[in-house]
Formats: sequence, structure tokens, C-alpha cells
Amino acid sequence: MAGKEMLQKMKEKVGLGSSASETGKGKSKMDKHVTHGYHTVAGKGHHAMEDYLFAQFKQVGDNELGLFAIFDGHLGHEIPDYLRSHLFDNILNEPDFWTQTENAIRRAYRITDATILEKAVDLGKGGSTAVTAILVNCQKLVVANVGDSRAVLCKNGVAKQLSVDHEPNKERQNIENRGGFVSNFPGDVARVDGQLAVARAFGDKSLKQHLSSEPDVAVEIIDDDTEFVILASDGIWKVMSNQEAVDCVKDKKEARAAAKHLTEEAVARKSSDDISCIVIKFK
Repeated sequence: MAGKEMLQKMKEKVGLGSSASETGKGKSKMDKHVTHGYHTVAGKGHHAMEDYLFAQFKQVGDNELGLFAIFDGHLGHEIPDYLRSHLFDNILNEPDFWTQTENAIRRAYRITDATILEKAVDLGKGGSTAVTAILVNCQKLVVANVGDSRAVLCKNGVAKQLSVDHEPNKERQNIENRGGFVSNFPGDVARVDGQLAVARAFGDKSLKQHLSSEPDVAVEIIDDDTEFVILASDGIWKVMSNQEAVDCVKDKKEARAAAKHLTEEAVARKSSDDISCIVIKFK
């Protein structure tokens, strides 16, 4: 038992969540009021947990970075696990990360996807969505995403979506221009080539000709009215609107308690998917 507890504490410290249920927390050394907490719950599907997350404050020279991400895999866990281990390293290794952050993130996403495709023999034919958030010196938040994992900010009690849901119907023209098609079968969601329910993702080598891994990137300045940010996989957004999610946790003072409460509410609303959630609080 002592060994299991020690392993759990180690995972919490480095902010890695990947098993059936993980929970953890952390805080900024630069601003004691900036904290994060996370919680994961395995879905009811007949497969291993395919959600992975990353949540960690990191000192880089004279700067502090908060690094947060949700990776929601499909057809296996290898690619979201790879992303958790490598994507932020690739972003921070970009030479113009500090001067042209948005361009650096876009290039790192492309490089990471190319590497995943090259390693398809080892990583499998699956893929993963991603939403990443980099908090620079507790002052600037840079959010990027591919797929339908989502980042939502709360300012003065009002929800603001920072990411873009990459739905096949919204990107039908691009998919068809690449030689693919979007299916809309009765009783099912729209799918690329009748298979994938998102229009952008890492991996998915068999569909890559018709899929993009280009992220949408948004920059948000953290001011006195910024209360918290939610990052979560679609296991939450399938059963809750942005405002409902914000309202669900706005009275929770502790970030980990907020993340846990949000996942529990999604389960209570009959979400059967894997659920991963990170809450970053600024007050």
C-alpha cells in the first residue's frame, strides 16, 4: 500500500494522469494565488483509458511556465501517451518560442504529427485530439487545439471558449478538397470518411490525407477579472455547455475539488466517455 501511495504522489507532483482515475494539484511559485487541479474518470467503453493529461509549473530561466494539456486518444492509448511525453518539449525547443509563440506552437504541432506518422509501426494506426495551454509568468495564456477537447475561460462569471471544436461538417470543404468525404448517417455524428468524428487530429495515418493537424491558437491576457480556466475532453462537453461547466465549479475554492466536481457532474449527466479535466484558478 505504501508503494502505491508513493507512486500516486509522484504522479501528482509531475502532473501526469492516465489510469482509470487520477487526481492531483499544484501551484505557481511566482504567484501563490494561481493553482491547478485535475481529475480523470474512465468511461464505460470496453477499452483501456485513452485520455491523458499533463499539468505542471516549470521554471525556464527567469520565467515560469504553466504547462497544461488534455490528450483524448482513439483506437489506442499509444499516441496520447506519446503526446504527453513529447509535445511540450517540442514546443519549448522551438528557437522562436519566446518571440513568436503562436508560430512556434503551430510548427511544433506539425513536427510532432509528422514524427507520429513516421513512428506509425510502433504507435499504431490510432490518433488523438489535443488542447494545450501555456501560462507565461501568470500573465499570458496561449491555448492551442486540434479536435474537440476544449478550453473555456471564466471571466466575471461568464464562460468564454478559447479553443475551436473541429467538427467534420464545419470543415467539409477542406476535407472534400483533400479527396475525402463527410458522412451524416441517421442517429450518428458527422464523420470523416465515415470513421472519425473530428476533422483535425494527431496521427490517424490511414485518414491523414483528409485530416489536418493544424491547431487553432488563441492568446488571452490574464487580468483581475479572470477567475479560472477549464481544460477538458469531450466527455464533459457532450453533456454540458460552456456556461453550465463554469457555473458548476465557480463556487469551488480549491482547483482539484473543482475538477473532481465537474467530472462527477458529467458522470451524473450520463456521460459514458473517458473524462479528463484540469482547472486553473487565478484567485
